[in-house]
Amino acid sequence: MSRDGFFDEGIAETYDRDHGGTDPDLIRQTVECLIDLSEGGEILEFAVGTGRIAIPLAERGAVVKGIELSRAMVEKLRAKETAAPMEVAIGDMTSVRVAGSFSLVFLVFNTIDNLTTQQAQVACFKNAAVHLRPGGRFLVETQVPPLQKLAFGETRLAFASDPRHFGVDVFDVATQSYRSNHVWMDGDRHTHLSIPFRYAWPSELDLMAELAGMTLEFRWADWNRSPFDRLSGKHVSVWRKL
Repeated sequence: MSRDGFFDEGIAETYDRDHGGTDPDLIRQTVECLIDLSEGGEILEFAVGTGRIAIPLAERGAVVKGIELSRAMVEKLRAKETAAPMEVAIGDMTSVRVAGSFSLVFLVFNTIDNLTTQQAQVACFKNAAVHLRPGGRFLVETQVPPLQKLAFGETRLAFASDPRHFGVDVFDVATQSYRSNHVWMDGDRHTHLSIPFRYAWPSELDLMAELAGMTLEFRWADWNRSPFDRLSGKHVSVWRKL
């Protein structure tokens, strides 16, 4: 594994296209929701990555800072910036501190699952709370674990199949861990990537928030703030610091 973990130069080069997504409507909805929740205060993004969300936020006039483990991802962010450089701390979002008192800390696109132990996920919530001013908010966007799609005893779930990309998640329900396996095909060239994750149920995340001194304020099914229900495939959850 490189110094940048699983998100090395190769992944950084194609991250927005192959992972984060570049749909302008989705990015606009995301940014508008985050702006509303920040109530004009400073914003901190955990796992800021290539700046897919942070740069549009800054372009809307928000004061945004970031934490990111991968230097390769931050290099892509720097290449995309057109204004003053954003303050980005290199390091682990479970422990790195950034100067300031923030009205909103956020973590999007299933990235909480990159923390592969419950202890690390709890530490992430606690680190978010440390950075928040009283009444500030912590937002997480992530999937609802898709275990209802698995037959009893099955461990594999295909999530992508097209002429260019094939993907299969492999689950261990005993440990709440899974490994996301990708194969990209470009003519005779095949690229493989396998990344470990840990899923957590919404109720478990609520308990993590409680341990960090926060309480659930909102839970939506998407960035349009649609109601969350039993059929929702993901959730956007917001906890408020007490």
